[in-house]
Amino acid sequence: MKRIIDILKRCLLISVVLGCISCNHDHRPSDYGYLYEDLPFDMPVVSQPTFPNNEVSITDFGGIGDGTTLNTAAFAEAMETLSAKGGGRLRVPAGVWFTGPIVFRSNINLHLEDRAIILFSPDKDLYPIVETSFEGLDTRRCQSPISGRNLENIAITGNGAIDGNGHYWRPLKKDKVSESFWKRATSSGGVFKRDDYWMPSAQYLHADTTSDMNVPRHLKTEEEWMSVRDFLRPVMVSFVECRNVFLQGVIFQNSPAWNIHPLMCENVILDGVQVRNPSYAQNGDGLDLESCKNAIIVNSTFDVGDDGICIKSGKDEDGRKRGRATENVIIDNCTVFKGHGGFVVGSEMSGGVKNILVSNCQFLGTDVGLRFKSRRGRGGVVENIFIRNISMFDIATEPLHFNLYYGGKSVVETLEDGDESKIVEEIPPVDETTPTFKNIYISDVVCASARRALYFYGLPEHMIDNINVENFVVHSKVGGEILESEKINLKDVTIYPEEGPVLTLRNVKNVHIEGLKTDTESNIFDISGRRSSDIAIHGDYEEGQIEIRKDASSDILKLHAVK
Repeated sequence: MKRIIDILKRCLLISVVLGCISCNHDHRPSDYGYLYEDLPFDMPVVSQPTFPNNEVSITDFGGIGDGTTLNTAAFAEAMETLSAKGGGRLRVPAGVWFTGPIVFRSNINLHLEDRAIILFSPDKDLYPIVETSFEGLDTRRCQSPISGRNLENIAITGNGAIDGNGHYWRPLKKDKVSESFWKRATSSGGVFKRDDYWMPSAQYLHADTTSDMNVPRHLKTEEEWMSVRDFLRPVMVSFVECRNVFLQGVIFQNSPAWNIHPLMCENVILDGVQVRNPSYAQNGDGLDLESCKNAIIVNSTFDVGDDGICIKSGKDEDGRKRGRATENVIIDNCTVFKGHGGFVVGSEMSGGVKNILVSNCQFLGTDVGLRFKSRRGRGGVVENIFIRNISMFDIATEPLHFNLYYGGKSVVETLEDGDESKIVEEIPPVDETTPTFKNIYISDVVCASARRALYFYGLPEHMIDNINVENFVVHSKVGGEILESEKINLKDVTIYPEEGPVLTLRNVKNVHIEGLKTDTESNIFDISGRRSSDIAIHGDYEEGQIEIRKDASSDILKLHAVK
């Protein structure tokens, strides 16, 4: 009972503080200089783009906002006319503006007034197949509802909404929705891959069975690509190789695949946007910032079907060949509701990720809070990540999660699945395909409810390196687990597990723990692993609270318990 009361008190305090933060959304200055105070890395100051003093309305070009009239031509003519004037504002008044894809021009601000809704047509014939990148791979997809390439000074602003009609594109899993929703959604046609997995068409099913994740491979002719057209669902907002991108105030929702995808862009700002997808939306990421430089994401909310705020830089050989890291990113005062992860790095990070600050954010109901994921074959270096002042509640798995076996079974998972013949792992050499995660600093994090306190799982040939966690408080069902990691520093970490050891260490090196607090009186540390060594634990612990299991060699393991 005491623990429940403590959790409720803490949650109340968090909600009051975060309520104050949300109240400040409308009072932030229009410039972003305040974000650079105490910034732990050098980064150019990013400012909003400016536009010529020209304005047209979509109605000037025959646009009709009745929800049924197709306005594709009106948007295209408005963009062309405004561009010929040197740019300016394209105003979209109240109404429902049904349209095919909108292609941006430089120096244009697409401004949605109150109650303006841009609704994209579900007619796939309106979306030609184009060259692009998806899931970090060079490929082809249907044209995005909103797109632009090699542009400067582009914006989407206002108080309206943009809807991608994504449910016409996406597959659906039965266990993600109610029985009545499932019956209604699958009664409109389509095919079943399994009894519990519905797809929009037989063409979609064929492509799904022959693709690498969501990307078709080895297609050469136009006929082959057209034969899988239904499968090539696009991201909703695709800006590629653009400079000075500004999204403010608008609702972005119901995307066919990822929602907002700046790719190889520079000087990107998202301020006060709402990014929404149904919780059942497959690949329904909120923001995927990929191989971008100098970005600010502030005062925004994400409630999606996959990762919320995700940092990427290409996948495997394609990403390494591109060789463009995502770097210099500030994320501040954002909220993530449902989603696979609140703040996520990977799994496509082959071009590298560096110089990221995440601060003053809250995650409410995400599967994972802070999520770092990759696997062998990716390559890439993730470094200089700074995370501070994060509050979480109702986290389905862990508030802090590193997994370098993403998408593939690790040794531990193989053993847990009962396949003991594969528990001896052949450790490959380190080369350009080996991912690196190092120099990550996390402080002032509170999580009121999670399944596991934290989880680190690196690679034995190239461990997760120099992860620093300070002032971290979590209430969880089970304690934390750290495997295949080195230079791990935990300071003033508080873990309240309902069962099991507070912290399990397996095959770790150079671990320093100071000021670990808990309310359990039984086993606190469970240490094992043939490769474990140099573990320093500073604190007042009883002799029976530190367990060294038999597979940890006493000749290798040097445990220093300091009171």
